[in-house]
Formats: sequence, structure tokens, C-alpha cells
Amino acid sequence: MLSYRHAFHAGNHADVLKHLVLVQLTRYLGQKDKPYWYIDTHAGAGAYALDSGYAAKLAEYKEGIGRLWGRNDLPAPLAEYVELVRRLNPDRRLQAYPGSPYFALWTMRGQDRLRLFELHSKDARLLQENFQDASKQVIVEAGDGFAGLKALLPPPPRRALVLIDPSYEEKQDYERVFHTLKDSLTRFPGGSYALWYPQLTRLDAHELPPRLKRLPAKSWLHVALRVKEPAADGFGMHGSGMFIVNPPWTLHDTLAGVMPYLAQVLGLDAGAGFVLEQQAG
Repeated sequence: MLSYRHAFHAGNHADVLKHLVLVQLTRYLGQKDKPYWYIDTHAGAGAYALDSGYAAKLAEYKEGIGRLWGRNDLPAPLAEYVELVRRLNPDRRLQAYPGSPYFALWTMRGQDRLRLFELHSKDARLLQENFQDASKQVIVEAGDGFAGLKALLPPPPRRALVLIDPSYEEKQDYERVFHTLKDSLTRFPGGSYALWYPQLTRLDAHELPPRLKRLPAKSWLHVALRVKEPAADGFGMHGSGMFIVNPPWTLHDTLAGVMPYLAQVLGLDAGAGFVLEQQAG
């Protein structure tokens, strides 16, 4: 949806979960010498101001990264994630938040490459500006990431992590993510795919994880964080999830050690909790 701007939601509980998982995935891929590609279908602007503009209007970051910012009891994976956010906040004041492309770039090596797609014209321009100094490693394309992904699979190094996280403000996004992932597994079955989705009261959101489990994938991991009870009027997001195809074998145990803490610290009421399940290959 061309009116959607992720800046409104930067640093919220969904970003915490998404970027915690993303860092674990890129770190794991970097353990082998062979290079890999990171492909982001909905890259956004790349970075977001939290103390002004869109993010300050809703201030969702206060219930996300803001709750982790000053703590000294963070589990190691969360501590690494927060330390990466500090790269945009060197004076230790939480004023900016990096998007997924920065987390990927900061945890990758020189031989790895980023391919970033963004359809919104203003955010695409900001994305290009944010990564102009990393042009040797990063290619930004102003266009539809769903369509662009097809042309990139399989990637030259035969190793890749694909992040798919549209806004889901358009109902057809639920169908598009399912069919994009299904098509991608046909083109490049050995790739790693991380799909983010919102937890909403609408049926499309509720049915997406079971549909993804039926895809022809050898292995998958599903993690979801619920921060509150669904609203009585059905409005708003009460949590979010990540569905990872071909996950690292270490990821389940890592998240098993982190998710109870995350649900407790980011939880807003008695409805807070998490889901962690997998199908091993």
C-alpha cells in the first residue's frame, strides 16, 4: 500500500522480534566462508528518527525497544540486538532506530551482498541515500519486492536469506506472501526465508501460519510474540510472528532462552505470551 510508512511503527514490539531473529540468521550464515545474499522485499527507508516525525506521533517504540534500552539483565542475543541499535545512538539516548537492512549490513561480511526493494517512492529515495556509501555491497531498487525476488532466485552464490515483511494493509498481501514463498521454494529450495506477519483478529492473519506449515519445506520454525489480549473491538495488532523456512539448527534453543524474558518485559497485560514450534528436517 503506497500510503504505508513503517516509520509510524519503528522500534515497536514487532520490530524487536523481527530484528532479534534477523540478527541470529545473518550471524549463522556468516559462519561459513562462502558468501551469501540478503534479499529484503520491503526494505522501508532503512533508518528512522524516534524523537520526531512519524515515529513520535504514535511512539510505539516506547513499548518495544524502549523497554529494553536501559536494562542490564538482557539475555545475550537481546543484548547483541540492543548493542546494534546503539550504533545509531552513540550518546546512549534513544533517538533513532535502524531498519532491517542496517541489521543485515552490520552483521554481514565484506563478501556478502544486500539486494533491497522498496515500492514507496519517498522511502525508496531515503533508502538509497542511507546506503549510498555502501554501494559496493548494497543494491537498492525502487520497485515491487514480490516481483523483484523472482528474478534473483537462485542467487549466484547459491546461499541467501530472504526477508519478506509487507505491511499487510492490503488484504491480498496474505495471498502474495504465501504464493511468493511457495514459488521461491520451487526456484531455490535451499534458501533461508524469514516471513514476518502481524497478529490481528482478522481471519487472514489467523490462518496464515497454518497455511505456511503446509508448504513443501524440509524444515521450518515458527515464533510469535503476543504482548496483550486482542482488543474487544478487534482493532490493532496484539502481537506478531516470524515463520522461518530452512532455519539454523541453533535457532530454536536460542529463542527458547529469550522468548520468556521478552514476553515478560514487553507484555502489557495477562494476555502476553509466546509461541515457539518447529519442524526439523
